[in-house]
Amino acid sequence: MLAAAQHALPVIAVLVVLALVHRPLGDFMARAYSSSRHLRIERGIYRLIGAAPDAEQTWPAYLRSVLMFSGAGVLLVYALQRAQAVLPYSLGLGAPSPALSLNTAVSFVTNTNWQSYSPELTLGFTVQALGLAVQNFLSAAVGLAVAIALVRAFAARATGTIGNFWIDLVRGTLRILLPIALLAGLVLAIGGVVQNLAPPVEATTLAGTAQSIPGGPVASQEAIKLLGTNGGGFFNANSAHPFENPSAWTSTFEVLLMLLIPFSLPRTLGRLVGDVREGRTVLAVMAVLSAGSFAALTALESAGLGTAPQLAGAAMEGKEQRFGVLGSTLFSTASTGTSTGAVNAMHDSYTALGGMVPMLNMMLGEVAPGGVGSGLYGMLVLAILSVFVGGLLIGRTPEYLGKRIGPREVSLAVLCILVPPSLVLVGTSLSLALPGVRQNVVGESLSNPGYHGLSELLYAFTSAANNNGSAFGGLTADTPWMNLALASAMLLGRFVPIVLVLALAGSLAAQRRVPTAPGTLPTRGPLFATLLLAITVLVTALTFVPVLALGPLAEGLM
Repeated sequence: MLAAAQHALPVIAVLVVLALVHRPLGDFMARAYSSSRHLRIERGIYRLIGAAPDAEQTWPAYLRSVLMFSGAGVLLVYALQRAQAVLPYSLGLGAPSPALSLNTAVSFVTNTNWQSYSPELTLGFTVQALGLAVQNFLSAAVGLAVAIALVRAFAARATGTIGNFWIDLVRGTLRILLPIALLAGLVLAIGGVVQNLAPPVEATTLAGTAQSIPGGPVASQEAIKLLGTNGGGFFNANSAHPFENPSAWTSTFEVLLMLLIPFSLPRTLGRLVGDVREGRTVLAVMAVLSAGSFAALTALESAGLGTAPQLAGAAMEGKEQRFGVLGSTLFSTASTGTSTGAVNAMHDSYTALGGMVPMLNMMLGEVAPGGVGSGLYGMLVLAILSVFVGGLLIGRTPEYLGKRIGPREVSLAVLCILVPPSLVLVGTSLSLALPGVRQNVVGESLSNPGYHGLSELLYAFTSAANNNGSAFGGLTADTPWMNLALASAMLLGRFVPIVLVLALAGSLAAQRRVPTAPGTLPTRGPLFATLLLAITVLVTALTFVPVLALGPLAEGLM
C-alpha cells in the first residue's frame, strides 16, 4: 500500500499544482493580452521592428505577419546550421547536410522539434542556443498569438479586427514565456541539469576505454523546450538522459512544465469572452481525454503482455528505473497529449498496444490539452463543429460564445480538422507506394519489418503532421526522402491550420455578438462537454482505425 502511494505521488503533485496555478496563470495571461499598457522594453522593440503598438490588424494582415515572421525563422536557423563550422562554440563540428538543415529549421520553427540527428554529435552550442532555443520561445509565442486572435474574435463586436500579431508575439515572449522559463531553468539547474559552456570532458571508464562526456547550456534549453511544448532534446536520449532529467522529482517538474500553460489557457478563454464557465467546459474535456489516455497507457504497460515483461513485473524495456512505469507513462501522456514530443522513455520499446496510445494522443489533434496555443484553438475548432452537429440533432440555433456558426465557419472548421490526418495518411502511403521511395524507406529507414515497421513509419508522420516531434526510435529518418517528406508534413501541418483558424477568426470578428435566446444550444456544463468529447474522438481518432489495424493493433493481437 505504501509503495503504491509513493508511486502515485508524482500524479498527485501534478494535479494539485495545476489546480492551484491554472486560475492565477490563466487570469494573468488574459490581462497580458488585453492590457492597453505597454512596457518600456516592449515599446523599444516596437520601434525597432516598426510595429504600431495600438494598431489593429484584419485577419489577412495578421496571417501575413505570422507567415513572414516564421519564414524568416526558417531561413535564420537554416543559415546558422550551414555556417556552423565558422561559428564560435561549434565544438569542431561541421555543417549538417542541406536536407537535414532544412528539416531541422522547419521542425523548430513549426514547434515540432523533430530531430533526425543526434544533437550532441551534430550541433554546437551556438546553433543550439541562438537557433534552436530561440525558436523554442518564438514558435510557442506564435501558437499563443494565434489562439488569442481566435478568442479575441469571439469577444469582438463586429470590428473585423483580431489584434496585432507583433504585439501578441512580444507580450507572449516577454510577459509569459521568458519569466517562467527563467525560473524553471534555475529549478532544473538546482536539480542537477547541466548548464555550462565547457567542451566535452574526456574520461576513462571502468573498462579502461576513453569516453567523451558532453556538457552545454542544457538547463536553459530544457526549460523552454518543455514550457513551450517544443520537445527537442539537447542530447539524443532527450529527457531520458540524466543530464537533462536527473531524478524522479525533476521528471515530475518537467511534466508540470509541459501542462502548465495548455491547462491554464481555458481560464484565459473564459476571462476574455466574459464567461469563465465556458472555459471550464473546455478544460473538463481536455482533462477527461488526458486522464483516459494516462489510465489506458499505464494499464497496458503495467500488464506487460509477454513472458519477459511478466517475469520482470512490468514492461520495463526502454524505461528508466529511476522513473518506473508510472513516471514513464505520465511523462509520455503529457508529452504526446501536448505538442511537446520530449520523452523520458523510448516509445518504440513500449508494448504494441501501449505504443498505440501515444500515437492516438497525437491523432486526436493533440487537444488533450494540446500545445501552447495550438491545443486551445484546436479545441475551439472542434467546439464549433460540435455546436453545428448539436444544432442539427436537436433543432437548436448553431451559436458559440455569442457568434452564429454558419456554412463558412463550419467549412473552415472541417477543413482545419481534416488537414493533419490527410498529411499522415498520404505521407505514410506515398512512403510505401512509390517504387523508388519504398525501396529506400524499407531498406534504409525501417529496421523492423512487418507490423512494427509500419507503426514506426505511421508514428513518424503522425508526429510530424501534428507538430509533436517524438518518434519510435527504430526509424532512421536522416535520408533525403524522410527529411523532405517530414519537413513538408510539419510545414503544412502547422501553417495550413493556422491559415484556416485565422480566416475563421476574421469571419467571427466581423459578426455582432448575439444574445442568448431560448433556441440557443447551451455550451456550458456536462451535456455540451459530453458532445464535444464524443465529436473529438469520433471525428479524429476513428479516421485512423484502418491503418492502426495494420500496425499496432495487429501486432498487439498476435
